Amino acid sequence: MRDLVEKLADELLEAERSNQPISPITERFPDIDVTAAYQIQLNAVQKKIARGRRVIGKKVGLTSIAMQEMLGVDEPDYGHLLDDMQVADGETVKMSGLVSPKVEAEIGFILGEDLVGPNVTYVDVLMATKYVLPTIEIIDSRIADWKIRLIDTVADNGSSAKVVVGSKMSSIENLDLRSLGMVLYQNGELAATGAGAAALGHPAQAIAWLANKLHAFGIQLKAGELILPGALSKAWTVKQGDTITAHFGPLGSVRVSFE
Repeated sequence: MRDLVEKLADELLEAERSNQPISPITERFPDIDVTAAYQIQLNAVQKKIARGRRVIGKKVGLTSIAMQEMLGVDEPDYGHLLDDMQVADGETVKMSGLVSPKVEAEIGFILGEDLVGPNVTYVDVLMATKYVLPTIEIIDSRIADWKIRLIDTVADNGSSAKVVVGSKMSSIENLDLRSLGMVLYQNGELAATGAGAAALGHPAQAIAWLANKLHAFGIQLKAGELILPGALSKAWTVKQGDTITAHFGPLGSVRVSFE
């Protein structure tokens, strides 16, 4: 299994480098389980770190019931965020560096304290949060045509690609993150709406799940990291020439364009 983990990690890294997707892992290797898929992800991340990349945070995916039902799973997944994935508010992203991108609007958390499982609660997350900010996650699949199941997306770093980070930082005091609304616009036209409750009922609950899940892999959420708790609406497909803006009420807004 170790050789297969290494092989598939290398395949996914090459697919990301070349923007040429690979066929679904679950079709070629039906016996691979979720634990092996996370080992593939971690192997690829470790290779990126060895090449000079730096982990800046983590992301939770599949936090909505609709996405879980679509992939036939009953829990979320996670991926790593690295320094070369961060995009500043208002910047332009080149489509030539992506395979088949989609966008998701999320409430980003910056931690002021470490969170170490296995018994982290959403209250612990709120107490450890330094501030929150608006983000747009750009997801992408190195698996051809998004023909993914849970194992495919886990191995592919949670289908992560980039994260657009808003500039306004807000304290969580006096904020009800569960009911906080989000409105997503594509080229000035309404595309989607959502609220914080879409992420496992409360964004902090999704982060608590992540801290406890990571404990099994000897990983913890660290002070200063950016944590994405999951999308507030369905993923939205983007194309060259698009501008995406997400408004989060009192949290402010964040924008990205594609060329």
